[in-house]
Amino acid sequence: MLRESVRSLAEAKIAPFAAEVDEEGRFPVEALEALRGADLHAVHVPEEFGGAGADALATVIVIEEVARVCASSSLIPAVNKLGSLPVQLSGSEELKAKYLGALARGEGMFSYCLSEPEAGSDAAGMKTRAVRDGDFWVLNGVKRWITNAGVSEFYTVMAVTDPSLRSKGISAFVVEKGDEGVSFGAPEKKLGIKGSPTREVYFDDVRIPADRMIGAEGTGFATAMRTLDHTRVTIAAQAIGIAQGALDYAKGYVKERRQFGKAIAEFQGVQFMLADMAMKLEAARQLTYAAAAKSQRVDGDLTFFGAAAKCFASDVAMEVTTDAVQLLGGYGYTRDYPVERMMRDAKITQIYEGTNQVQRIVMARNLP
Repeated sequence: MLRESVRSLAEAKIAPFAAEVDEEGRFPVEALEALRGADLHAVHVPEEFGGAGADALATVIVIEEVARVCASSSLIPAVNKLGSLPVQLSGSEELKAKYLGALARGEGMFSYCLSEPEAGSDAAGMKTRAVRDGDFWVLNGVKRWITNAGVSEFYTVMAVTDPSLRSKGISAFVVEKGDEGVSFGAPEKKLGIKGSPTREVYFDDVRIPADRMIGAEGTGFATAMRTLDHTRVTIAAQAIGIAQGALDYAKGYVKERRQFGKAIAEFQGVQFMLADMAMKLEAARQLTYAAAAKSQRVDGDLTFFGAAAKCFASDVAMEVTTDAVQLLGGYGYTRDYPVERMMRDAKITQIYEGTNQVQRIVMARNLP
């Protein structure tokens, strides 16, 4: 029922704008309104804070179905979870009530500020500083590759509070868009997910109350890594959705396109391509759903499964979307058809929330 309701909403209110959003590189306001109206913009927020209380699998299904028609729009529920999960995992009850409540009510989106110009895969090498000043913390630094930056109202920011301790000297904070000293760089000109702004976020003497720290001082990096264990599953879901959209379109096309007197769907070479696409996609989906179940139970091997699902599903998405472009021939290479957009969108799933090379390192270190 959840899948059917999200799919019908996505096809009716999000899909019609997907090409335009990509072409113009604009934020999908129609998708945000539709998702908020259906209470699907942040389904992971617990009921006690006014949210839908969806479990990890239900959240995956929502993201998957939105990504099937528009990858940029699927980053609304996905990044709302990424940005707010540190608060949910480690925040005080007061912080949870304030910010998870605001998110659930649709008062603003949440973004996640971990990466920096010199701290990508080596996130522990960050330079952004937070210095205590009485009942406040003062933040200075820059974060890069921040999804939905400038549109989101709330930001989970990782900053160094004790430079001598490396990862154990990093703390997490909630910063608001309206805090004095917060500013944003120009939107990045990207290959795909053009409807989701990616910008630098600057912190110039941003002074925030001490109670905006998420968890205890020095626990920010551990919270950041725990968060990624859970949210890598949502990137796997996004990859699956993109791939499913491409497969569905290609499947319809090959039945209609005729060459040599018959539909190209009747040629064995085409059939084998479709069979491989569907088989790999289903394998990725089952791995992702298993990881979602582990995310919900917080199983000990979640770190392995989260990395495996993200890595495998994103590799599959890149392969499936590339094959979909191939099946459409010359048409697949034009913007008149959606599969080239899906191919461009799929690429980022192999990169963000940890490159697939990093995922393989994570898996090797956490073999079950």
